[in-house]
Amino acid sequence: MTLTDLGYNNELEKYRQEQNLTAFEIGRVTQEHKDRYKVSTGATEWDCELIGNLRYTAQDRSDLPAVGDWVAFAEYDEGKALIHAVLPRHYTLERQAVGKFGEKQIIATNIDYGLIVQSVNRDFSINRLERYLTLCYASNIEPIIVVSKIDLIDKQQVDVLIKEIENRIQNVPLLSVSNATQAGIAALKEKVYNGKTYCLLGSSGVGKSSLINSLSGKTQMKTGAISNSIDRGKHVTTHRELIPLVNGAILIDNPGMREVGITETSGGIETTFEQIQELALQCKFSDCTHTNEKGCAIKQAIESGTIDEASFENYLKMEREQAHYSSTVAEKRKKEKAFGKLYKQYKKSKSRNND
Repeated sequence: MTLTDLGYNNELEKYRQEQNLTAFEIGRVTQEHKDRYKVSTGATEWDCELIGNLRYTAQDRSDLPAVGDWVAFAEYDEGKALIHAVLPRHYTLERQAVGKFGEKQIIATNIDYGLIVQSVNRDFSINRLERYLTLCYASNIEPIIVVSKIDLIDKQQVDVLIKEIENRIQNVPLLSVSNATQAGIAALKEKVYNGKTYCLLGSSGVGKSSLINSLSGKTQMKTGAISNSIDRGKHVTTHRELIPLVNGAILIDNPGMREVGITETSGGIETTFEQIQELALQCKFSDCTHTNEKGCAIKQAIESGTIDEASFENYLKMEREQAHYSSTVAEKRKKEKAFGKLYKQYKKSKSRNND
């Protein structure tokens, strides 16, 4: 396996040349464990850490490496190396950091497709699907919806669930699979292309690790048995990991996400709820709240069944969440600016007193 097999291209090499990084080796981050990283060159995997300057000049977490990143590094001991630079990212998939409102958490970088996995049992939620779609669209990542564990219910029930998704979500590839029987796996493999990176998204126990094993044709990941009490597989993935497949595609596995928090998501909500956005432009009043106004195109569409009321309610919830996040970020920046100004005044005053 080579760097090219991992996705390295001429654009990245050009940047390496322009930034005088040719003295360093180039690799891709395959795992992240707090302050340490696994970096692969295709032929060799390295245990890496950051140089002090890169660590201490980082303004926030997004300035540090994440799974999927390309980095420039240098060996300092057998099998060990220091990361000196992070190369430009193609696309970054991120969500709101859990328990830290106003902050982002990077899920993975340099992704082409998001494989959104939902199982047919207790995890099934179209509202959550729309959240994952919003994250993908905000990052210009192409989504693919995978409905898993279809062996747990009969074909008629599967068809009903697929129809429910199609009624609310259009123009997104939708496949149903079973890792137990391998039904639908061949069709999914046809959408996994050489040289492209796919990020698996979904809650714990939906079968992401089993899906990796099915796509790779061998046991790459540990899987948990289905619990009879909750009808759900046990969560076994504890960290993000980049996994090359034999056909040249690359998968990034993720721990299950219980929360899919919305950030600014510029363009994400608009694309996910494109029909609602277009209808809003047809309302009689430009400041329509879509509640009691006469001539509200969205109310009329809900009453006629053109759009799903649950989808509209999910849209409103995500819009409020996005607005709250943006206002929180703006307030934090305002405080940081005020503190910076105060600190400069203090330094200036101190300098005068010393004179």
